[in-house]
Amino acid sequence: MTVTECERDGLIAIVRAAARSEILPRFRRLSPADVSTKASPSDLVTIADKAAERVMSAEIRRLLPDAGIVGEEAVAENPALLDRLKYAGRTVLVDPIDGTWNFVAGLATFGVILAVVEDGETIFGLLYDPVMDDWIMASRGHGALYCRPDQTPIRLHGPPRRPKSEAHAFVPLFLYPPEERSRIASVFPRWGRVTNLRCSCHEYRTLAFGHADLIAAPAPKPWDHAAGVLIVSEIGGAAWTGKMGYDTTDSNTTLIVTATAHSGQGYITDFR
Repeated sequence: MTVTECERDGLIAIVRAAARSEILPRFRRLSPADVSTKASPSDLVTIADKAAERVMSAEIRRLLPDAGIVGEEAVAENPALLDRLKYAGRTVLVDPIDGTWNFVAGLATFGVILAVVEDGETIFGLLYDPVMDDWIMASRGHGALYCRPDQTPIRLHGPPRRPKSEAHAFVPLFLYPPEERSRIASVFPRWGRVTNLRCSCHEYRTLAFGHADLIAAPAPKPWDHAAGVLIVSEIGGAAWTGKMGYDTTDSNTTLIVTATAHSGQGYITDFR
């Protein structure tokens, strides 16, 4: 199972083109009518999310006509689309704007996430920054690369193993059930730094660049995490959900991703 070089380059081109045509022209130019909510007042969607996903989905169908497509905004309209991940074959996961809250607030901490899942295994992941027009990508078994247009890709290795007192964790406290938040917050002082970017794309990029050590994700959505988990595994990290590994079909768990595979139970259990 692999994504060919032609398919990989085609997917990257699709994402970059959609960012240029549908996302960046609307950044810091949204009107109140361009923004609506989904599951909660802070769960936002914009005309840019919908337009970018529509454009990318159409182009992905042309490039990979036999693949299913599971986009975040399409699932919001039809949750049954998530069942596609349970079947054999190839599925492309699309998060057209990861970090929509930031995008609406005029913060440049947003990105596009794309992953290719085949027979339940993520085989390609892309974390794209529209503002800087650069990306981190990984194909299973071939390492993780930082890429800029017309420049030689740089292989990433992640951070060295650090003690918890010096480590940086991304923990979205507001996503935990209210009754869990005091317990989770009580362990923050054990860590060197605990923050949250409200953007999985940039949290995984920060970890891959070596500047963070852990990502916690209660109720993980596959479009937010499949690409990042693959990229982290390719730099020597690992994912846990009560057991080793990440199942893209299971959102009823807490996902813990660490930059080094042997971080120990102290890293894993603090935020579960």
